[in-house]
Amino acid sequence: MTKRRIFDSIITRLVIMVVCLVCLGTVIRYYALGSFLRQELSTVVQEQQQAMAGYVARDIDDKITQRQTLLAQLATDLPQAMLVQPAALQDWLRQHYRYQSLFPGGLFVTDPHGRVIADYPTAPGRQNHSYAERDYIQSAAKGSRYIGKPVIGFALRTPILPMAIPLFDSNRRVSAILVGITPLSSPGFLDLLQKTQIGHGKGGFLLVSPRDNMYIATSQKKMALAPLPPRGNNPLHDRAMAGYRGSGITTNANGEEEVAAMVTVPSTNWFVVAQLPASEAFATVGHAQLFAIKGAIIATILFALLATVCMYFVLLPLFQAAEDAERMAHGDMPLLPLSIRRRDEVGHLIAAFNRLLGKLHEQQGQLERLAHHDTLTGLPNRRLLADRLKLALAQSRRHGTHLALLFMDLDGFKRINDSLGHDAGDEALCMVTARLQAIVRESDTLARIGGDEFVLLMSHLDAQAAEMARTVADKCIAAMQPPLLIGGAKFKVGISIGIALDRTDSTADSLMQEADQAMYLAKYNGGDCLRHN
Repeated sequence: MTKRRIFDSIITRLVIMVVCLVCLGTVIRYYALGSFLRQELSTVVQEQQQAMAGYVARDIDDKITQRQTLLAQLATDLPQAMLVQPAALQDWLRQHYRYQSLFPGGLFVTDPHGRVIADYPTAPGRQNHSYAERDYIQSAAKGSRYIGKPVIGFALRTPILPMAIPLFDSNRRVSAILVGITPLSSPGFLDLLQKTQIGHGKGGFLLVSPRDNMYIATSQKKMALAPLPPRGNNPLHDRAMAGYRGSGITTNANGEEEVAAMVTVPSTNWFVVAQLPASEAFATVGHAQLFAIKGAIIATILFALLATVCMYFVLLPLFQAAEDAERMAHGDMPLLPLSIRRRDEVGHLIAAFNRLLGKLHEQQGQLERLAHHDTLTGLPNRRLLADRLKLALAQSRRHGTHLALLFMDLDGFKRINDSLGHDAGDEALCMVTARLQAIVRESDTLARIGGDEFVLLMSHLDAQAAEMARTVADKCIAAMQPPLLIGGAKFKVGISIGIALDRTDSTADSLMQEADQAMYLAKYNGGDCLRHN
């Protein structure tokens, strides 16, 4: 089977059509499934992010609150008299520092102007150093406890979170400021936020200070104390800075899509961000889509193979019928009805073809009859007579028999045509034919070769061929004696007969010429008689 035939095959076209439909359905399912799963997962992931951000925010809030409470208690317990006794104050700080672990960066006391009076543990350069420019000092100097902006500590040289609380004298004036320092990297402080990652490395937590416009701490240490990106880079972040707390899908400053949730840390007005790249959050969608595509490809291949095999067997009778029809067209086999193997649509098609073939046979038979028979009388014409004469000559020589040829022409026929017309003449010819057919044998051939000329071929004759031919000729003459009744009138029609017998050197043409000449001799002698060659 050639490639062209394969591509032109109805099976190939049907399989391609079905595969295209399956592929179209797969594409639709691919996007529909992706959209559905993404929508469902989006809700679930956002809720998960919200829950994790809330848990981290509560943890941070608890730790900040503990430090604020401890610092307030220390401020209450600190004797006012020690503010003028630096050595005693430092000893008091040392004693109280041992019993708490919430300020591993140390404690120090400043005067109302921010100059350090005493600290513990003693840090190089901190004694008598002025922190007047620090926001927490400025706020505490006005009488308010304050959580300062996270900075790189002057003494510790590491990121720290300072907390300050004012000490009041008997006149409710700020007499000193107590400061507690917590390094952001202190164990047990921001560990949950800094050491926890979400997903496979790019997701995590951010601790954001809207007041200070900075990241306090993140799961990625390089971002700690970094300024926030400009507005407009991350729509959800901009909403969070404006006070929105919740979750959503956004595009971060790096242009990457992510799922984020924001929860406030109540004690500081900071907020925690739990973020996860959308590529990881919705990885299941991609996996499901990939699984669907792989399944669809495998199913399509299996379906195409199965459909091809099934359709091949269904259409096999049609293929076989087409092969047989093609062989008939090339003449390799006779025109016969095709076999009907199944009574389905293919069987109905083959049956219709067989009916068409039958009509073609019928029409072909009619054409052959028209080509070899006289249309008026139904007798063989000159062409068929010639074929049968040649065949009879060959058989007579093979079997040692003889044949005779009787050439007959009607006498008085022209008068019927002239007086009554051609229709009457045709009727007369049919009557003559009927009378002659009643005389001849079944093995003989009676032919009409022209107007009113008839030829009788007598084959398979023995040595008495001449006598048998004369006997039949006499019968023909006798048969024409009764007049013909045409249109209410009687017409006498005679017949002139010329007889030719075969010889060893006879041919079909020579016999026809001899019989024709003998007929003209009969005509010349008055007609209604016979003559031999």
